[in-house]
Amino acid sequence: MNTRRQQQFLCYTIEGLNSFATVLYFTYLYFLLHDKFGFTNQTNLAVAALLGLVYAFAAWQGGKFGQRHGNFAALKLGFGLMAVAYIIASQLGTAAGQVVGATWVTLGMCFTWPVLEALISEGETAEGIPRAVGIYNITWAWTNAVALFTGGAIIEKLGYQSIYYLPLGIVLLQLALTFWLEKIKPPVNETASAPAPDANHPSPACARSFLRMAWLANPFAYIAINTLIAVLPGVAVKFHLSPMFAGFACSLWGFVRLATFVVLWRWDGWHYRFRWLATAFALLIGSFTMILILPNLWAVLAAQVVFGAAIGLIYYSSLFYSMDASDTKSEHGGIHEAAIGVGNCLGPAAGATALWLAPQNVNGGAWAVTGLLTLGFGGLLWLRQKR
Repeated sequence: MNTRRQQQFLCYTIEGLNSFATVLYFTYLYFLLHDKFGFTNQTNLAVAALLGLVYAFAAWQGGKFGQRHGNFAALKLGFGLMAVAYIIASQLGTAAGQVVGATWVTLGMCFTWPVLEALISEGETAEGIPRAVGIYNITWAWTNAVALFTGGAIIEKLGYQSIYYLPLGIVLLQLALTFWLEKIKPPVNETASAPAPDANHPSPACARSFLRMAWLANPFAYIAINTLIAVLPGVAVKFHLSPMFAGFACSLWGFVRLATFVVLWRWDGWHYRFRWLATAFALLIGSFTMILILPNLWAVLAAQVVFGAAIGLIYYSSLFYSMDASDTKSEHGGIHEAAIGVGNCLGPAAGATALWLAPQNVNGGAWAVTGLLTLGFGGLLWLRQKR
């Protein structure tokens, strides 16, 4: 295995481990808060909004830190903070302690994702970036879906302490792999010559326009995702599911997103095509509402198929356009992740506020977030018209 391949393999390995550990922790933290501290959908949504707000500001700064001080310095700082936070959270027996621990895990995580996105694409040619971004997306989506699917079974068999100790072991392994990766030559493709101009590639103005539209759409995808994850305990109660079976039933969208990433990686006909982004956004709104409103589990599973495909294309667009139109990849990766944080904050905040204002309406939070998503779709159409 040559040096470049070894670098990429290590980056993708660290990325996949990061996805599994963080999804296991953050998804089933809400089950812990529900089961042990009596948190309702409203209070879980409030916690999700807080963590999203932290992530929005910290991810932006994490990307800047990686650009200025080096990617490996950012990774070591991030994994170190996460390890300490897992240890502290595991020893705190109060709800407030769990929220503080989750906040520090979030801060550490903000130094990892923007840098990992930059590492896999720096030094790539214009032809190589789609391949690198495709493998990156497939890697994290696979381990993300596996964590969603198996997480409930893990906590039923090993107890809630496993959401701390298993991610802790993984993050220590990531830290060791980071030191190993740092010893290898930095991931720059020195042998690559400048690519010839591509007649099919859009103009810089067009590329910037699609980047802005994708940066708008992606937070709204995460408005839906983070709202859904925060109310999973409530969904489990509605359908009389244990945490294990809730993980099985509510992870379908993650596997569909993975399949969508594979298709988008192998087929580039969606690149710089507005109709694909707009269709995905519209389907996102409808499928999200159905997942939370419909009273039939089979209908919810069918809606998850549409939901997974829609968020797959929206996320892929945001990351691809961020890497394709940027020379400061860590910083642009930070903006991409900060946009995710904005969505992670706004969706749960809207849901929690609606449930607080109208607690008698059990679907009020879902309708409030649906309204927010509809506003986002209007913003996407406005940006397109402005272009």
